[in-house]
Amino acid sequence: MNKSIRKSLLIITGAILFNLLFWQEKLAVNMLLFDGFVLGSVFYLYPLAWAKPGVKGLCLAHLLTLGALVFQNTLLSKLACSITLLLLVSFVQYLHRSVWYAAGSAFMNMVMMVPSFAESLSPLKRHGLPATGLRKGLRFLVIPLVITAAFLGIYALANAVFREVLTDVGVAVQHWITHLFTWFSWARFGFLLLGLFVCGVLLLKASVVFFSEKDMRQVNDLYRRRGNFKAWKKSGWFDLLSLFMGRFANGTMALRNENTVGITSLFLLNLLLFSINSIDVVYVWFGFRYNDSLNLSAYVHEGTGLLILSIVLAMAVLLFFFRGNLNFYTRNKWLRYGAIAWIVQNMILVVSVFIRDYYYFVHMGLAYKRIGVVVFLVMVLAGLVTVFLKIQWKKSNYFLFRVNAWVAVVVLTLCSLVHWDLLIAEHNLARKGKVPVDVNFLLSLSDRTLPVIEQNKEVLDTAFLRQMDEVNYIYRDRVTPMAYFTIRKQSFFAEQDRYSWLSWNLADATVKQELPRPLISLVKQ
Repeated sequence: MNKSIRKSLLIITGAILFNLLFWQEKLAVNMLLFDGFVLGSVFYLYPLAWAKPGVKGLCLAHLLTLGALVFQNTLLSKLACSITLLLLVSFVQYLHRSVWYAAGSAFMNMVMMVPSFAESLSPLKRHGLPATGLRKGLRFLVIPLVITAAFLGIYALANAVFREVLTDVGVAVQHWITHLFTWFSWARFGFLLLGLFVCGVLLLKASVVFFSEKDMRQVNDLYRRRGNFKAWKKSGWFDLLSLFMGRFANGTMALRNENTVGITSLFLLNLLLFSINSIDVVYVWFGFRYNDSLNLSAYVHEGTGLLILSIVLAMAVLLFFFRGNLNFYTRNKWLRYGAIAWIVQNMILVVSVFIRDYYYFVHMGLAYKRIGVVVFLVMVLAGLVTVFLKIQWKKSNYFLFRVNAWVAVVVLTLCSLVHWDLLIAEHNLARKGKVPVDVNFLLSLSDRTLPVIEQNKEVLDTAFLRQMDEVNYIYRDRVTPMAYFTIRKQSFFAEQDRYSWLSWNLADATVKQELPRPLISLVKQ
């Protein structure tokens, strides 16, 4: 069978499977079934892809996030599962080393899905019923049908019994058509088209391979280039350098002058950051004293803002000075020392911000942004390490961004394995006598936290829930936290009653087992 025909049949089968598995269901065990079909189809269409670089690692990451989706069923796990699936398909279909370029190929699959699907159907058109034969058959049917209709009308007028039979047949046909349109749903038809699009994006390789070719032309190592001064003078780097150095950016001494400027710049930046780090070590690392008047939120966010600014500045400065032949300049020893000192000091700054965030955890409890700061710090440390490797091993910017993108995939995969809402609720409620419990935030967490709140529901009597538009619209009145918690429980069980086994996941199953069903349930819609 032609490969294009196989792709078309797999896409149509996948669209039907998508419709059956996900219609009015949530992503859960149905994703496990659909994912098995997609991966089986992809590796069937591209049997040699397993030997490509990056495929095994992405496959492992995707399977981990798929397991997290079935067991944890968080928004993050669903997002991570979708992202890793798209990246895995891109690495299977194209030749890639970088996650960034693979994401570009996945985007091209989306853009080119319709023309790619039309191209895959072209063999079916060539092997289908000839259009000329179909038109010829229709011409032979026109005259017999007209004659039959004329005599049918005559016989109906002449014979009352025959007329009643025709009337009964017409009523039956009318009822069948009415039932057909009752069964037919435009919403479900649109969902079928969505499934067709999703399967087309996952199974069809776009004819445009720009990102794959661009990726494979990149190099990880820097190489010394013989100076082409005319080309250098036309570049943007020369314009930027000459803006600050004037005539010293010109001539054969430009590289030495640039080295001098780099050493001076890094010396001043290190001196500035050293003063900031000294203050943090004295007052944050060893001299911190918590009191009620201290705004911990501003305390943490100020440090994070400084960190972001410092890292961006560090990256920009180091990438500028270590972009080309200055890496091979024999007298760049002090420039390298300054760069390493700059990287180490930024790592110290990372530790300072982490300590501030730790104080936030201890005195105010866990929250999304506080956890997000820790994840950001991990990414920053990875970025600093890769910048050091770039300078030490004379690596290219491509190497820098490629490695950091892979680190981001690893971090995303690991983060998807944790149910953060449950961790936040358990941590904050276990320390409810030591940290303030934000009832509004607590009740906004996912359904997985309902049993934990049930076990500590006395905290709901300590504060009033702020007015919520949807609740006010229904009840026309302010509700207490306890009343809103009851609504959450009723909504959960009403929603679960609408789902089939396709929406099963361990998180919801655990809640159904541990949470007592309210005596009054919401009306099933």
